Amino acid sequence: QVQLVESGGGLVQAGGSLKLSCVASRIIFSIHTMGWFRQAPGKQRELVASVTRGGDTNYVESVKERFTISRDNAKNTVYLQMNSLKPEDTAVYYCAARRSYQDWVQGTWGQGTQVTVSS
Repeated sequence: QVQLVESGGGLVQAGGSLKLSCVASRIIFSIHTMGWFRQAPGKQRELVASVTRGGDTNYVESVKERFTISRDNAKNTVYLQMNSLKPEDTAVYYCAARRSYQDWVQGTWGQGTQVTVSS
């Protein structure tokens, strides 16, 4: 069964906002750190934001003060609120989950959702 399902991607204008959602199974969500990655063609995959099960967050410098990651434990859902979007934010965004002892690549990944920011 699918363990992580992303949604909310789309086309937005520069300066606009978009909110991504990732629904996880309860067993994953309850014990995992959740993260959002992105990868654009010709660029390396990067961790955009992460949130622990306790709610601690971190962000890549390029999205600080623009993006907010949050989790709703009752809904087993992690969100990425993206404001003040820039064309360089264009990428496929992936939801991921890992245990504290895992590298991200060893964790669970969603299928990705495309975010395109027009100028």
